[in-house]
Amino acid sequence: MTEHVEWSEPEAVAAPANAPVTPADAADAARLVAFGLQPKLQPARDQEYAELLRRYREDPPFARLADAVAAGLGLIVLEVSPRAGMAVTAAEDSVFAVRMGDYARRASADSGDRFLHGLAHLAVAAMAFPRPEDLAEDGYIGRVSVNGVDAFVRQACRRLEERAEETGENTDPATDAPGLEAAWRIWARRSSTGATKDARRLAGSTTGIIAKAVAFLTESGFLQRTGDDAGGTYRTTARYQLQVRDMAGTAAMGELLELGVVPVTDGTATLLPAEDTDDLELAAGAGLPFHS
Repeated sequence: MTEHVEWSEPEAVAAPANAPVTPADAADAARLVAFGLQPKLQPARDQEYAELLRRYREDPPFARLADAVAAGLGLIVLEVSPRAGMAVTAAEDSVFAVRMGDYARRASADSGDRFLHGLAHLAVAAMAFPRPEDLAEDGYIGRVSVNGVDAFVRQACRRLEERAEETGENTDPATDAPGLEAAWRIWARRSSTGATKDARRLAGSTTGIIAKAVAFLTESGFLQRTGDDAGGTYRTTARYQLQVRDMAGTAAMGELLELGVVPVTDGTATLLPAEDTDDLELAAGAGLPFHS
């Protein structure tokens, strides 16, 4: 059902304290979790979804039942609200978990590209929410572009290269052993766009990899495409903010932001560069929203 529903705070209806759980209750709880697994579905445009969300908010026993159904499926409930619906993310051992390695293998036969795909997702998240307050503010909408993300990563590469030169580290490791290179070195060596004879963007170029990342995020309900400028422009959704908020403590994302090269559109300062950090390497689980 796709009838538009206006959200308003309902009057609380007390549920019997010891009311037994019925098969119908379990079915409704599972139905709500199923809605949560459809990230593009908006509660305001589906009456059944909206009613189940209301019930979750009004009826604590039903909310606990829905949480238990989600937990049994290996899902973590990030938020249940009119803006995000039932926002869930997959735990590492869930059948719904997406593995960075599987994603990268589908996108490219080159094993070294796993680093690049992980870094692309990490960079999109960092550019979309460059400041702590951006993640904390529920109404904040981040905006990214394919070319902008590539420029950001390449600026980070230059910053890291400068740091390596200052400390006397080897900046030219063996080309036949990409696994020994930090992710930023692999990115810096890859062509930004490449080109086919008909001027199409190469899938293995860095902008091609970013385009793959944002397309996946769009299909997953995390981003919405807003235009074709700069290789494609996108805006974030409430679900993506919740996802990044949940994963913001990863080491790699912290190191990327600490470089202080994220542009902020209103001209205010971004996070300060760290005084002393190691080279950027993708930590386990750093490829948002994937598991290692």
